[in-house]
Amino acid sequence: ASPLLAVLLSMDAPGWGAAVAALLVGTPGLAALGTIGAAVTVSLRRGGLIAPVLILPLSIPILIFGASAATPAAEPGTMRAALLFLSAISLVSLALAPFAAALALQAAED
Repeated sequence: ASPLLAVLLSMDAPGWGAAVAALLVGTPGLAALGTIGAAVTVSLRRGGLIAPVLILPLSIPILIFGASAATPAAEPGTMRAALLFLSAISLVSLALAPFAAALALQAAED
């Protein structure tokens, strides 16, 4: 959907490339956080209402760095630094998500 939205929003090629790079790097981190939130709330009756409250504070840094990485008009090093921080957050959350989800599911069994 991003090429179509880029045309609709009159984005230039560098801006679209930066947005795609930020999406590619940040999406796995958000998916990992969603996995953890779903595992924590799987045994609760109203887990669908609690999961966003648990996930939102954890996803704020990913959204902040993703927004700053998608801005190519900023200083030259800003976009690179934001992408590096975003990739670090995504890699750490991807590495820890299976263990945290397994722990949450074991606790839900008891």
